[in-house]
Amino acid sequence: MPSKSAGPAIAKRMEKLRAQLREHDHRYYVLAEPTISDEEYDRLMRELVDLETTHPDLVTPDSPSHRVGGLPTKEFPTVAHAVPMLSLSNTYNEGEVRDFDRRVRMLLGKEPFRYVCELKFDGVAVSLLYRESVLARGATRGDGVRGDEITQNLKTIRSIPLRTFSKKKGMEDFEVRGEVLMEREDFRRMNEERDLAGEKMFINPRNSAAGTLKLQDPKIVASRPLKFFAYYIRSEMVELSSHYENLKLLRTLGFPVSEHARLCGSIGDVIEYWKEWEERREDLPYDIDGVVVKVDSLRQQDRLGAIAKSPRWAIAFKFAARQATTVLREVTLQVGRVGTVTPVAELEPVFIGGTTVSRATLHNEDYIKELDIRPGDTVVVEKGGDVIPKVSGVNLQRRTSGSAPFSMPNVCPECGSRIFRPEGEANYYCENGDCPAQVKGRIQHFAHRGAMDIEGLGEAVVDQLVNAGFVRTYTDLYELHKKREQLVSLERWGAKSVDNLLAAVEGSKQRPFSRVLFAMGIRHVGAGVAQLIVGRFHTIDELLTASQQEIEQIQGVGPRIAESIRRFLDDQHNRKNIERLRNAGLRLREEQKRVASGSPFLGKTLVLTGTLSSMSREDAKRKIEDLGGHVASSVSSNTDFVVVGEEPGSKYDKAKKLGVRTLDEKDFLSLLKKVS
Repeated sequence: MPSKSAGPAIAKRMEKLRAQLREHDHRYYVLAEPTISDEEYDRLMRELVDLETTHPDLVTPDSPSHRVGGLPTKEFPTVAHAVPMLSLSNTYNEGEVRDFDRRVRMLLGKEPFRYVCELKFDGVAVSLLYRESVLARGATRGDGVRGDEITQNLKTIRSIPLRTFSKKKGMEDFEVRGEVLMEREDFRRMNEERDLAGEKMFINPRNSAAGTLKLQDPKIVASRPLKFFAYYIRSEMVELSSHYENLKLLRTLGFPVSEHARLCGSIGDVIEYWKEWEERREDLPYDIDGVVVKVDSLRQQDRLGAIAKSPRWAIAFKFAARQATTVLREVTLQVGRVGTVTPVAELEPVFIGGTTVSRATLHNEDYIKELDIRPGDTVVVEKGGDVIPKVSGVNLQRRTSGSAPFSMPNVCPECGSRIFRPEGEANYYCENGDCPAQVKGRIQHFAHRGAMDIEGLGEAVVDQLVNAGFVRTYTDLYELHKKREQLVSLERWGAKSVDNLLAAVEGSKQRPFSRVLFAMGIRHVGAGVAQLIVGRFHTIDELLTASQQEIEQIQGVGPRIAESIRRFLDDQHNRKNIERLRNAGLRLREEQKRVASGSPFLGKTLVLTGTLSSMSREDAKRKIEDLGGHVASSVSSNTDFVVVGEEPGSKYDKAKKLGVRTLDEKDFLSLLKKVS
């Protein structure tokens, strides 16, 4: 509707309504102290929406009307975090927490310091950027360096301020990080409603929150009971000095912050805090899985720095696994991406740590036999690290007479092919690459960024293509161009989306042979092993004719990997797929690199330990391999050099014991410069 002429009175009224609604949102969703009824709130919102509809030129980006959700989006763009969102190291016992404290004291010397203890929310980490006090961008944590931009979804969460109550000079542009979660009662009520409506119920609050943030329709997100807690703020304009004071600052800006954070003067106080909340965790309306311990001073945090992806100044002190007893109804089999056949316990539903558990892992046949787990038994179920349920014991006193030991079937439950257990391994496998349970997982792996890197071919797209019958194996991807018109007619697709996917598939043909080999999904063959293999067998034909013994001779490839490769290549389904990849034009020949004869690493085996300040471990590995060297994962008498970074592990000790030559970072860089 075109805008009608709006006088100053209309604009003033709209701004007053926005201010009133922001205030009432804050009182209701952050302070839990509402001052008006729901009906009165709705009346104010309707008035604002009516005025914005009549005068769209007066709509502001921080308007509370945006809470209801905007138009669906087809994809979430990737954004880079200005400062990486580091993950925390985990510990479950007092000894490791005291070790953390000892390292902090050693690095800070005699300088006094304090800890801040906070509850560890079992939710989803997000980043919020504010510009001129208005929410400008929201993103997921992603891999810590880059995440998905989900601003419209985050705007629907009413406890996240769209405009902050900034009263501190300079605090208009800043970043806030925190956790999106769902309270247990809200989750239970939502699942009840879904059950009544005949819809699929969610597993637990955390997965429900994570799945909701990935939805592409903000209106659906707005209907879900998500909440937000802030625990971090960063500003390039204002100097901040204390994490504990920052939590107070977040409150003054209008963010919800846990009231249970505590300053601790010693590690003993930290342990008391952890014990207190392990006992009180069920008193909270939401799930926590531990406490987070941080050095309070931001200056000291900078001094302590980080190792790899974890800060030295913080640690997650997790709670022990929670347990319950229930009845094991039966044991079923689940088939994974590479054909791993895993026994699964089908249980009488039992409530553990805020979620209802009806299935749990039994690991493998040996685990079942070791504990003598039988269908019909009363079993102990626990959530290891509060995440994956597993059966950890049996109440033999309650075993019924006539119960029979579990016997592993000899055929795949999905395709009927025979399953086998390799010598020396605990798992059974189905090697039929066309097994329905494996098809989607194999295609997803094939298209993964570290493999063929086919952009746009994520889990949802793979599901749609397989369910519609367009793809049955990953080799079918290279036939999709013949079905372009049919693809265009798929729901939520169009000519541009299809052409982008087809272009990505075509572009993947340029990936090197080692990436293709890794993408095939051979059990035990990761990206590193694939590079070792193509370093010895430069074409797929050489590899197809190689014996298991010849493959075993590659340094870093043992009997188990060689047997797996040979078994995969001998399977007729897999050979047919290899020929289809060849006919499609993929690179099944490795381009040989010329390595200078003077390279100090030519033909040498190196091991990396500790953290290098000048480059990542992956970059160091690539440089060594480019110079003709091989990077092994463990130290042996055949190791030529061990490159030692900051805080090396047991590999350094073993190198000294075996008399293997070590290189510090300076020596390593010096050798690299000689051939650069």
